[in-house]
Amino acid sequence: MTRRRVPSELEQIPVWGERALERAAAGPPAGMRRGGGPADPAAVGPTGMDALLAGLNPEQLRAVTHPGGPLLVVAGAGTGKTQVITRRIAWLIATRRARPSEILALTFTDKAAAEMQLRVDQLVPYGYTDAAISTFHAFGDRLVREHALELGLPSDVRVLTRPEVVIFLREHLFELELRHYRPLGDPTRFLDALASLFSRCKDEDVAPAAYLAHAARLRDEVAALADRSDPETLARREDAERQEELAGAYARYQELLGRAGFLDFGDQVAVALRLLRESAGARHALQQRFRHVLVDEFQDTNRAQSELVGLIAERERNLTVVGDDDQSIYRFRGAAISNILEFRGRYPKARTVVLRRNYRSTKPILDAAYRLIRFNDPDRLEVREGIVKRLRAERGAGTLPVRHVAHATGSEEADSVAAEIARRVAAGARPRDFAILVRANAQAEPFLRSLNVAGVPWRFSGTSGLYARPEVRLLLAFLRAVADLSSSVDVYSLAASEVYGLGGPDLTAVVNLARRRNRSLWEILDELERQPGILRVAPGTRERVGRLVADLRAYAALAHERQAGELLYRFLRDSGILGRLAAGESVADEEALRNVARFFEIVRAQSSLLADDRAIFVAPHLRTLISAGDDPPTAELDPDADAVAVLTV
Repeated sequence: MTRRRVPSELEQIPVWGERALERAAAGPPAGMRRGGGPADPAAVGPTGMDALLAGLNPEQLRAVTHPGGPLLVVAGAGTGKTQVITRRIAWLIATRRARPSEILALTFTDKAAAEMQLRVDQLVPYGYTDAAISTFHAFGDRLVREHALELGLPSDVRVLTRPEVVIFLREHLFELELRHYRPLGDPTRFLDALASLFSRCKDEDVAPAAYLAHAARLRDEVAALADRSDPETLARREDAERQEELAGAYARYQELLGRAGFLDFGDQVAVALRLLRESAGARHALQQRFRHVLVDEFQDTNRAQSELVGLIAERERNLTVVGDDDQSIYRFRGAAISNILEFRGRYPKARTVVLRRNYRSTKPILDAAYRLIRFNDPDRLEVREGIVKRLRAERGAGTLPVRHVAHATGSEEADSVAAEIARRVAAGARPRDFAILVRANAQAEPFLRSLNVAGVPWRFSGTSGLYARPEVRLLLAFLRAVADLSSSVDVYSLAASEVYGLGGPDLTAVVNLARRRNRSLWEILDELERQPGILRVAPGTRERVGRLVADLRAYAALAHERQAGELLYRFLRDSGILGRLAAGESVADEEALRNVARFFEIVRAQSSLLADDRAIFVAPHLRTLISAGDDPPTAELDPDADAVAVLTV
């Protein structure tokens, strides 16, 4: 019997006709979507290679069909860089230049990675989507876990969040052997700065040994000076001592992390980089596995991430990086714009493709943006490398210029903006067509009030995190109050909330009485409920005080018996908050409900870390976590919600 030969993975993929290359070079057809891709890939018409390359302009086509070797794609805003990366991945697979499993694509956010994966799935045949597409930290985390035993780490190594790092440092404060930097008071803020230093060291690819060596050099330089009493010498000696102390603390911190089986956020890349440098076997296996490496938003890579990418691509040198130095936004995380500026120095034979056709904005907007960005000269790729990056509008010249309108007061400005939006909505526009950008959270409030008056729905996405949301602040106050009834601030927040409605002169009188007697607010409320004669208040206030005291007694007793999540749910149900939010139809109610759900997830996750998950133990743990800087983002709303988007810049 003749044995049937099974075709290899690459041989099963159809070779798509190269004739499409010439046709696609003619430029984008009608129906090009914003960002450089077709409006509907299914509606393009041709199949195979024709469909894969359809709609690409000549510059995009050169980038997508680059045969191999280093490639730098300088992609301005709205020029279709994501299309270039995803179609290049599909093109490499379709032309049999690489198996899907031999392709690694890295980006910065989970959302960007998910979008890239989705687009690749739509472009390649079913069953050929095995390309590794992830964020830098997710990829590094996977490498570390795969080689955990080799690195001396447990296979279930846990990654600490930034606030958890601060708490970890506080628990091991006296093991860091600090003298100059030992805090005299509350160490939380100081330790946060120390955590920032350690994180930046990892971003800049500075190992503890290198930092210790640097500090030793500073010490030796001072010791070699002849005049040791000179003021400048004394200052240098003190600086050398401080650097030596910080370097020692950094080394000790890493030792403590390893002993506990923990990593921090920076370690996910730093430890993966150390693995590739120190293990020839791991490095060879990874270089052999990933023959093509693609990096999105390359201008936002820090030194460690750039070195990791360089090591993986060192053997085949099939490295495609896409970025734009004018769009760097992660400098505060150690992003090194020099990575993209120095790419051609590292790869002198690299091909450079510049994408200048903008499918997002009109000419007046692009011209205004270009005038502004040129204030960064001469530290721009355009000046250093002599390339032209000025964007050309593909949406037409545009008739509306960028306008600057001045108002006498902030309230007048907010009223004017709300009135203009309301007028356009009345003329047929949709609220979701508009966005208002403000500098800071506090500056959004006048606009929100004016939009309410104008009857225009809105949704606010500021920089404040989940714990600043009023619905979450109420739940935090409840948890802290039932865990510690002497916490007057939390009892006050609960009393003044919409649940109990205490406020005005009566609540002020209760607070003043507590202050005069030097007692907690709970003690005065409890006494007022039992002995109404101690303070004259309105009958309605007396009824609310009775309900508040009864609830707090009951919930405080349950806090010693029940899990924090269970107690929170009971409070939300009994108070009517859950029913009101679930029945609400406004965008604000939906947002509040999502934030409550996210807070429940955090409570559940933190409870699992504690030996005892009763509410009386979870509440102080959450307080410590928040004081250490934990502030997760609010829940994301449906981007298609028909409401004006108010956002911080």
